[in-house]
Amino acid sequence: MMSRSAVLVFCLGLAACQGSNPYVASSRPLPPAPPQAANTFDHSAYPAPIRNYGQYRSWAWLDGHPPPGTVWADSAQVAEAVSSALDQRGLRPLHGNRPADLFVSADLRMETRLRQVQDDYYGGVYGGYGGYNHGYGSGYGMYTAVPIVRTYSEQVMVVQVDLYDAQSGQAIWSSSAETGNADSESKRVDAIREAVEKAMSAYPPH
Repeated sequence: MMSRSAVLVFCLGLAACQGSNPYVASSRPLPPAPPQAANTFDHSAYPAPIRNYGQYRSWAWLDGHPPPGTVWADSAQVAEAVSSALDQRGLRPLHGNRPADLFVSADLRMETRLRQVQDDYYGGVYGGYGGYNHGYGSGYGMYTAVPIVRTYSEQVMVVQVDLYDAQSGQAIWSSSAETGNADSESKRVDAIREAVEKAMSAYPPH
């Protein structure tokens, strides 16, 4: 049988369960939205629209300034290389008073790169079995490779090309590429063209 104390505790617990709950749920209406909320559009909540690069047909230099010259290359050489690369991609320089579709900016600079090369040096270890006949005993040999890492610096030409939407002024594409420095003017012109072509190879983006 249950003791009196146990029965008393059970009855008190049952009475507590049947009592009123001191926590009462209540709801309040949401405050009204501020007046400017109707005119605010959060662009970050939506993915950017896919840009149609086919709409760009003509171009002009940004702010009317062609690429600056350097001590290694004339401004006209860089401008000609960029113009040729744009022409191969269907972009023509602006003629007349019509507004351009694109503004183009280009820059040529020299930078230093640290290169590392590894050479494997092969060496041999020889031995033999002697006893009383050191000169006639059977011998053994082993070759081993010892890696030698050399570090050297190299001057490279870096070309940077930037494209801007002429109507909005927004940067729409940018790329850079580098090529080795040449020791003669004719080779340097070819190196500039090679670097520009590398930079423009990814235009238009897919």
